[in-house]
Amino acid sequence: MESESLYNLLQFPKEVDQPTEEELPRGGKKKYLSPSSRRDPKFEELQKVLMGWINTTLLPEHIVVRSLEEDMFDGLILHHLFQKLSSLQLEVEEISLTSASQRHKLGIVLEAANQSLQVEEPQAKWSVETIFNKDLLATLHLLVALAKRFQPDLLLPDNVQVEVIHIESTRTGLKSDKLVEQLTECGSHKDQASQDAFDELFTLAPEKVHGVKEAIVNFVNQKLERLGLSVQSLDTQFADGVILLLLIGQLEGFFLHLKEFYLTPSSPTEMLHNVTLALELLKDEGLLSHHVNPEDIVNKDAKSTLRILYSLFQKHALSAEGNRAPHGTPN
Repeated sequence: MESESLYNLLQFPKEVDQPTEEELPRGGKKKYLSPSSRRDPKFEELQKVLMGWINTTLLPEHIVVRSLEEDMFDGLILHHLFQKLSSLQLEVEEISLTSASQRHKLGIVLEAANQSLQVEEPQAKWSVETIFNKDLLATLHLLVALAKRFQPDLLLPDNVQVEVIHIESTRTGLKSDKLVEQLTECGSHKDQASQDAFDELFTLAPEKVHGVKEAIVNFVNQKLERLGLSVQSLDTQFADGVILLLLIGQLEGFFLHLKEFYLTPSSPTEMLHNVTLALELLKDEGLLSHHVNPEDIVNKDAKSTLRILYSLFQKHALSAEGNRAPHGTPN
């Protein structure tokens, strides 16, 4: 083990308190994600994808996760998620108020999850202790395993690695070691599958994005004119899902009852409900060839918004042009 003083390490992120020799008894061990790993874009993207997956899965139960580090520890959300994914009913309290009852519930959920994942407790990269103590790394290992088991088509960032700082209290003081842990597998085919024209457009030709937006805005406004609606900003006006649902209804001939969505959403949860419903409709019609997180739309991600609108544009505008000009499609 590399022997060095804790205080010679890279500075810990502000939200993590550095342990002192008094806080860590002799022989005690702790581990922390390095600050650089916490800031790594692929690590942040992994959390974002997993949160989007959980929120989409648990949308009918009106459960919204905002932090994997803070929201998963007591077993409540893991209980609902595992039951939804596995279709198994677990005999646990719905609401656990005390620390002891939360640990007990978490233990039952993890035992069932481990059995489903065919993982023996000693080999698991998570435990009741680590999850309950809000160990983000252990939580991510568990969620990645559940996603691979129950939704293998979920596109997780490829080859996510993190640097972990292990700290041990010894007779001579605090000592540390730095190790690398793998969260997702390598696989270039996954990277290629996750790329599409919009990834290339934003990366290789950002100057053309404005022209694409203008073309799609014109198309959208033509279709919404009969409803007395218009769009000026693709980046913001589709975030609550209302115009998107009305546009899909117009183009695909759907009648959406007002009970099925929120016409005037007043919270992120209601916006997420609308957008998720819209994405499900697009997927059912075979128009969603690339995975899109509903949270990205709610958070006004321009690339994700353009991607879903282009799927409608491609079917209803470009195909119409093709029918009028059978000998060639204009550039």
